[in-house]
Amino acid sequence: MKEIHADVIRDSVKKLCIDANYFLPADVKDAIKKAQAEETWPVAKDILEKIIENVEISRDENVPMCQDTGMACVFIEIGQDVHVTGGSIEDAVNEGVRLGYAEGYLRKSVVKDPINRVNTGDNTPAVIYYDMMPGDKLKIMVAPKGFGSENMSRIMMLKPADGIEGVKEFILKTVKEAGPNPCPPVVVGVGIGGTFDRAALLAKKALTRSLSVRNEDPFYRELEEELLQQINALGIGPQGFGGKTTALAVNIETFPTHIAGLPVAVNINCHVTRHKEITL
Repeated sequence: MKEIHADVIRDSVKKLCIDANYFLPADVKDAIKKAQAEETWPVAKDILEKIIENVEISRDENVPMCQDTGMACVFIEIGQDVHVTGGSIEDAVNEGVRLGYAEGYLRKSVVKDPINRVNTGDNTPAVIYYDMMPGDKLKIMVAPKGFGSENMSRIMMLKPADGIEGVKEFILKTVKEAGPNPCPPVVVGVGIGGTFDRAALLAKKALTRSLSVRNEDPFYRELEEELLQQINALGIGPQGFGGKTTALAVNIETFPTHIAGLPVAVNINCHVTRHKEITL
């Protein structure tokens, strides 16, 4: 049995919150640079260059890449041989978020009640997802989610008869209707299968997969590439000013589902697709 003190979790989450907002993952930055090199529309090319410059300023000056520093989504994989001491995981995570958003000068964007709209003042509570795993490791990923893109996300309970064409139509419609609102170029996370809630979780987790990694299943790998081409053919372009770079990637995750269902969720993220992780 491996013991991990709650203070270690707290301090790890604090650092992850700050680093995720200051430093864009290399795979996302590389995708933006590749898009900039291949873009032919001068306006779009210039916007992508400014996005790259913004990312580099954030890195060099230790400031957030975006004013919307997001709601803290925290994915935890906990080994069955791990014992957390000195407090609960949930309290440690929320304390880490509280400290990280204060010390990192990150905007506090969470309201205590969705209707009364009173700000909690410290960006807590975090949205925490737990997965039990074999072994004695504890993996923590913090993925701050801005709501310019979150608000453009959709879920649809399709019928099995809608098939793959219905799935593609829904994904393309969602991105097209989002237009410039989610600050393209976007990353499109797609969850197919499971239940209403599981499809949404699959779509959100899909956003944390490296943009350089395609789905292991050849069918879904081809579907990712096909959808990326079709989305970029929409011509929305960087920040909605036109061009051939509307999306950087389409990441699809799937799960078995009921014989009567075909749930599909689309979780869109802006070009600032932030996530940092640590394994304890």
